[in-house]
Amino acid sequence: MTRSIDYGNLMHRAMRGLIQEVLTGIAKDGLPGQHHFFITFDTMHPDVEIADWLSDRYPGEMTVVIQHWFDNLDVTDEGFAITLNFGDNPEPLYIPYDAIKTFVDPSVEFGLRFETQDEDGTEEAEDTDDVAEAPMEEMAEPDTSDEPARKDADVVSLDQFRK
Repeated sequence: MTRSIDYGNLMHRAMRGLIQEVLTGIAKDGLPGQHHFFITFDTMHPDVEIADWLSDRYPGEMTVVIQHWFDNLDVTDEGFAITLNFGDNPEPLYIPYDAIKTFVDPSVEFGLRFETQDEDGTEEAEDTDDVAEAPMEEMAEPDTSDEPARKDADVVSLDQFRK
């Protein structure tokens, strides 16, 4: 049996640690400047906690926006809890890092995409469209009427580090 270094999983762990560190800073000090996040996650992940009506509406994945209003941001080693506003309805969510598919901060053109693997270890094909262009009806909509136009984000794919 040939042993090898699993760079893909090491990179995923490091990038999830980066998300944890960023969210920990936001929980402590708030969002600086124009920073805001689009986070797409797997709503069917066994550890995701969202309202039934949200999981019914988004049965596969969902993109949330952390920008103008959020509350109760609690960051742990496994994931984060947050309350977001969905059409004037505050809803608590718990999102484990392992459920995150994309993390984008369009204010600085930064993005991460986590490729998924099926049970036999092969990668599943994913849409390569820019995650910052996800339809707004799938997001907790922020009030952006007084902000400059959003730039497209560059998404870092971890495919180049895998065999």
